[in-house]
Formats: sequence, structure tokens, C-alpha cells
Amino acid sequence: MERAVLHSDINNCYASVECLYNSDLRGKPIVVGGSVETRHGIVLAKSEQAKACGVKTGDTIWQAKAKCRDLVVVPPHFERYRKYSELVRDIYRRYTDAIEPFGLDEAWLDVTGSQNLFGEGASIADEIRQTVLQELGITVSVGVSFNKVFAKLGSDLKKPNAVTVIGKSNFREKIWNLPVGAMLGCGKSTVQRLTGYGVHTIGQLAACDVSFLKNVFGKMGEELWRYANGLDDSRVRPDGFKPVSKSVGHGTTCIYDLKESHEVWLVMLSLSQEIGRRLYAERLAATAVQVGIKNSALFVRQFQHSVPLPTQSPLEIAQSAFKLFSEMYRWELPVRAVTVRAIQLICADSPVQTDLFSDFSHHERQERIDKTMLDIRSRYGKNGIFNASLLCEHAIPHGAPEHAVLPGMMYK
Repeated sequence: MERAVLHSDINNCYASVECLYNSDLRGKPIVVGGSVETRHGIVLAKSEQAKACGVKTGDTIWQAKAKCRDLVVVPPHFERYRKYSELVRDIYRRYTDAIEPFGLDEAWLDVTGSQNLFGEGASIADEIRQTVLQELGITVSVGVSFNKVFAKLGSDLKKPNAVTVIGKSNFREKIWNLPVGAMLGCGKSTVQRLTGYGVHTIGQLAACDVSFLKNVFGKMGEELWRYANGLDDSRVRPDGFKPVSKSVGHGTTCIYDLKESHEVWLVMLSLSQEIGRRLYAERLAATAVQVGIKNSALFVRQFQHSVPLPTQSPLEIAQSAFKLFSEMYRWELPVRAVTVRAIQLICADSPVQTDLFSDFSHHERQERIDKTMLDIRSRYGKNGIFNASLLCEHAIPHGAPEHAVLPGMMYK
């Protein structure tokens, strides 16, 4: 039996969900966008009508309005999108337990073993498409193929509310004439390098010498060649699979430029709360911290260093990050955006070799305090308890979305 992999994409997910909550938005050119006042004023999603005017995801709000004078801008409601994302996945679960999310609005499904019950892959895809529309009032586009790369490509080929099949016998005719950037794995910089060598289509990529691609792109060059030739054999991860995190980070664009060190400290302390929560949840500890700073000229610098003892503590992570920032950042320009990342993660239960210079007893006390705070927040919400200094005004935007984990694509 030939493998059957689906890639299902909720069409214009954020905008479609907003129309469910406000019927007056239907048929209008709308975008879901961040707040201009908090400097998060970019297009996160757009309706088909806005897309027809040339509006693109990632445009600033003013760029989008210049393209479409009747544009309606709607603030994001991430809890709504998460709710509908889960409702759609509940429908997927009727057909398979091999469901791998790719963001809130996309997922791969392996329905190879389901074909004896529900028919061939294309029939399952069309049934899912109709069920989502009938039960939830939104649409999906589904790609059907024998691997994940081509299934993803298929869902992109025809939108909205469509099913596209790319089979082993016809994939060359269907996709080899498409621009190389249409294939998963070929981002903007990769496309620029490929076109510089005269590789413009997926077929031309498939015909390239593998050793040439490896010289240009390293190991990924061989992977791209395999994808173009239909040789991707990566598995769809099982429903609920959680890959081990290699790092845990959180960042924000501040609602105003930071000109004083204490302002940066408050932002880092706030960001570190979520980092600590995720480390505790995944039973991981950081042995190093990385800081990313974007100044008002949009120039980014990154610094990192080791921490004295492996830690899950939000306070210790924030203190380590701020120490690094204080030592390395030169106040030539104000700070616009801050990112804190816990890196070089190990299992939280790993044995620790202490030394004469580390205050291990203080470290243990702090971790007990942090664990108690996290327990309180889990019962009463994230504002159930927090550091008193965060009562002061700080530059973190209110209502910022929670961190979303996007699993890596290849799973051998």
C-alpha cells in the first residue's frame, strides 16, 4: 500500500476565526494585526479580499492600508485561535493518531493505515475538508502525497477550501516547473543563493549534482536534493509528541525604547518568568544563558555565557542575563527589543558537581521559592503571584501571546 500523507492548512486561520465571532467582517478586506501603539503593528493574517489587494503577512499596518484603503484591522485574540486549532485537530483524530502540528493552523496526518477504513488518502482529505466546514464554519486546504514535503506543497497549490493530490507517478509533471521557493526548506536566503547559480525551479534543483549542493549548503544541500526528487521519508510524529527542547527563550519588542539599565532589568525579569515555567514543565535546567538585544537602529547583538549552577529559576536566569547585558552592551543607542534564552539544557535531575565558590544552599532556597510561586500561578493564574518590582511600569506589551513551540519537520 502506497504511503498516504496529508497536510491540512486552515485557510486564513486568524481572519477566518474573527469572522466567526463578528459576522459583519465577512466578505470584507480584513487583517489581524498587532497594536501600532505598542509597535507590534504588522499583519499577522489577512482575508482573501485583503490578499486580492496585495496585502501580505508581515506587512506593516500602514503598508497594508496603503494597498487597501477599505482595510479593516482587527486585534488578535490568540485564545480563540488556539481553541479552533484544537477543534480542527479533534476532527483529524477521527482518522488517525499520527498528527504532527506545524504551528497553530497547519498539521501533517499520516493516514496510510486508515485507508482500509475510510478510503484512499484523497477521499479522507475531502471528507476532512467538508467536515471542518460543516461543523466549524471555516475552511481548510489539504495536500495529499506520499511524503511530507509534497503534501505541504500540495496544500499550498490550491486555496481556499481545496484538495490537491501529488502522486508518485505524476509529481514531476505537477511540481518540477514550480519556483524553487515553493518547496519547504527553501527560504528566502536559500532561494537567493540557488537563483544565483541558475537554479530557479524545483526540477532544476532535482537535476543538480548532489556534491555541488553539499558544497554550497552543507548537509542541508543533500536534503534539498532529496526533497525535490521525492525521496523524503521522514515520519509524521504521533499525536501529542513533544520533542526535547534544545533551548527555551522568550522575547519582545518593547512598547517604548529603553534608555536605562533598570528598564532592561524589568523586561528581562518579566520574560524569564515564562522561561522558568517551561523549564520546570519540561524538567530541564539551563547551564548557560543567551541575550539578544535590538537597538533603536534595528541592529541586533547577541551575547551568551555559562551560569554557575544548572538552573530553572526565573530569578537566576534574569540575573544572569542582566549581568551579561551590563557587561557587554554599550549604551550608544536605546534598546528596542530584548530576548532572553536558556541554552545548553540538561535534565533537571542530572547530578551537579559543585565547587568552593558557588553558594549551593542559596541556589536551593531560591529554587524552592520559585517552585512555590509556579505552583501558586498554576492554581490562580500567572498574576496570582509575581515579583513586586514588576508592579512598576515596564515596557512589556499587555496581552502578548504565549510562546508557541513549532516542532521540527524531519523525524526519521
